[in-house]
Amino acid sequence: MFDFKFRPETYFQGETNSVLLVRLHFPESTWGEQISIYAHLLEGKIQFEVVDFYGNDYVLYPGSSWDPLTLEDLIYLIEGMQVNQDFQEGNMPLVLDGIPEAESDFYPELKEFFIEKRKGFGLT
Repeated sequence: MFDFKFRPETYFQGETNSVLLVRLHFPESTWGEQISIYAHLLEGKIQFEVVDFYGNDYVLYPGSSWDPLTLEDLIYLIEGMQVNQDFQEGNMPLVLDGIPEAESDFYPELKEFFIEKRKGFGLT
């Protein structure tokens, strides 16, 4: 069973104020998309940013937090991520097709959660 209430103590060490939080791969995407989610510490608040190869603008909820997210909140952030409709071109929502493969140094159970979810939908 997953510990959905797990919350890392911090994302940042020493002088570091930006970290790679999650790396996502969408195998079912038309483009086999690789997406990275970063956490940035700005004036005491953690801001989340999505970066992909195409420079798309994404909408995240939550977009920021005073504390590191719980595993449950991070999963919600990943699954609710959307390409910003105001700046969308063509079929960019297809970037997020399927269920991602996920890895994070901060959330050890994240990878297994998405492996199990993919299996539940018949994806390998």
